[in-house]
Amino acid sequence: MANWQSTLIAGASFAILAACGQAKTADTETLSEPEAFAAVDTNRISTASAADEWLTYGGTYDEQRHSSLIDVNKETVADLGVAWTYDLATNRGVESTPIVVDGVMYVTSAWSLVYALDAKTGEELWVYDPDVDRAVGVKACCDVVNRGVAVYDGKVFVGVIDGRLEALDAETGEVVWSKVTVDQSKPYTITGAPRVVNGKVLIGNGGAELGVRGYLSAYDANTGDKVWRFYTVPNPEKQPDGEISDAAFEDIGNVTWGDEGAWVTDGGGGTVWDSIVYDEVNDQIIFGVGNGSPWNREFRDPSGGDNLFLSSIVAVDAETGAYKWHFQTTPGDNWDYTATQTIILADLPVGEDGEARRVAMQAPKNGFFYVLDAESGEFISGDAFVPMNWAEGLDENGRPIEIADARYGAVPYEQLPGPLGAHNWHPMAFNPDLNLAYIPAQEIPQAYARDPRFETQPVGWNTGADFSAGVPPIAPPEVAKFLRSTLKGRLIAWDPIAREARWSVEHGNAWNGGVLSTAGGLVFQGKLNGDFVAYDAETGDKLWNHELKSGGASGPSTYMIDGEQYVTITTGWGSAFGLSAGFAYDETVPSTVGKVVTFKLGGTGEIADPDFPMIDKTPKADSFGDETMIAEGSVHYARNCTVCHGPLAVSSGVLPDLRWSAISGNEMAWKGVVIDGNLAANGMVSFADHLTPDQVESIRAYVLAQAHAAVPAGSGGE
Repeated sequence: MANWQSTLIAGASFAILAACGQAKTADTETLSEPEAFAAVDTNRISTASAADEWLTYGGTYDEQRHSSLIDVNKETVADLGVAWTYDLATNRGVESTPIVVDGVMYVTSAWSLVYALDAKTGEELWVYDPDVDRAVGVKACCDVVNRGVAVYDGKVFVGVIDGRLEALDAETGEVVWSKVTVDQSKPYTITGAPRVVNGKVLIGNGGAELGVRGYLSAYDANTGDKVWRFYTVPNPEKQPDGEISDAAFEDIGNVTWGDEGAWVTDGGGGTVWDSIVYDEVNDQIIFGVGNGSPWNREFRDPSGGDNLFLSSIVAVDAETGAYKWHFQTTPGDNWDYTATQTIILADLPVGEDGEARRVAMQAPKNGFFYVLDAESGEFISGDAFVPMNWAEGLDENGRPIEIADARYGAVPYEQLPGPLGAHNWHPMAFNPDLNLAYIPAQEIPQAYARDPRFETQPVGWNTGADFSAGVPPIAPPEVAKFLRSTLKGRLIAWDPIAREARWSVEHGNAWNGGVLSTAGGLVFQGKLNGDFVAYDAETGDKLWNHELKSGGASGPSTYMIDGEQYVTITTGWGSAFGLSAGFAYDETVPSTVGKVVTFKLGGTGEIADPDFPMIDKTPKADSFGDETMIAEGSVHYARNCTVCHGPLAVSSGVLPDLRWSAISGNEMAWKGVVIDGNLAANGMVSFADHLTPDQVESIRAYVLAQAHAAVPAGSGGE
């Protein structure tokens, strides 16, 4: 393999009450008769079997995403067709799992909009727009997405991208209460779905790439008053916060952090941006904690400690938030190896003599599949589910046996998994009849190197890693084609008892979507390239496929109304991969359409084709600048622009491709956007506090050089 290939693989990868008919399930028939509109409580969720309704993000409190509905099964799935579609009118990523309560579907889209739809027909009932200042988009590491709502006691709860937690009237969409849950002067965001347990709304936040301190909070569902908060990183002085997490840091957390480093000023990271699970049996909340800030521990905490509770699974008392146990998947996280991915609870025969134990399972970014005792957090097993070169395995306590070179320095280390992880936010599922976990896995490498220019930035990412290392200033068009061929997505049926894959399906370069398991013997999964597929849950054989005509990364759900089973998914092009690695797709992939697409047996509907104008793929000015200027521009582009506008200046289509932008061809217009903030209302804020005018102009020189390099191939960099 050529040297440019080896480095670039990694360097660039980067309302109506609808009568719910008798729902036929695998083991029983039930009739839901709610007392009031959206009368959901803890008991209703705990006794649900993810059958006629989909009451919470993971289907049930155990978050197995397994439905007991059987009408759509191996024999009938071939007759699945479109029942209805609904336009979300968004040009950004969509990650929402549809929630279905009393015949009403609740979904979210980009910028935290909430929609209530008739779940049988798709008719719009109401739409709520939280009126987010688009300038907050610069704080969103991975697109301005939202993964869904929670419904409880007649209210719909949504976490807003700007840090608000809001309660809406489930019938009308009117705001009941609104609380700001973060310091909005800092780069916090909320993209995850809330959970509600015993009258408490649980919500975390994101922003560790930019520099914040993470926590999980519980709010009273009726009043919005804060009940408790658990910080995941100590405060800089290692003194009490007056919160329930104080005791945990005094006992075990503070000693794992030094007294110096960027964590003292930047917060340390550890955001709880996705997985939050209620363990009813042990009356506890189990949640996943994210990466460190900055990523590079050498800058974050030179003392070299484990840095609790970064990259950890943590359990706290559901009522008080008091610490119970933790398990750290990646001590001293150095690579953005979050442990925020799906946590699933189940009873498995993994004890001595094969007796069943209640376990918590997770396949986090670092590439190991973990099985823990849910009550105590005891490590039971952990095995690699993808190829990796950062660790040789796990010791008897579940601690990674690291490969020394993975603690990267000045020399780039090409690593698997990269920061997008072996499994990202896409929900995995579990079939309790087959005892199989279905993992949306992936192989996306990254070259890590210490950033010699690192200092905390007021705008943009603060990783301490140099992602321009090893990447030549100008890359030929065939580079993007080569990169496309190196990325792999997979659906893995993992046996947590045998500790191995039962079967695996490779998706080529198509990034994964979330997974739905059903008692009909099916596993549904979408992909960001638009495929929606049903597989045989036992064998992995493809049984059905439908083209969504947009990205299908969200977690699907299923429900029953008037004796008909529906399967539904939200679609849209974007999210972390769509922004930072979307160059891997053909430019024919729809990039600016979002919908709810719902299927049923015998459905004859159609999904409308996207209608977008052709982009004029010609440079809007001559190239300028010498090699030194262009090389400098490539570094500043990698540090400030890649995450949104794409590596190698090749956009995914979510945001403008700067190579073909008229703004790139005009020095004053370029300065007006990047320095003066003329497009701040669109989310493109000023970089005046971070980039000098000369640096800004060097970026423009680099972008135009990339444009001219692509023109001879006539493919816009493809």
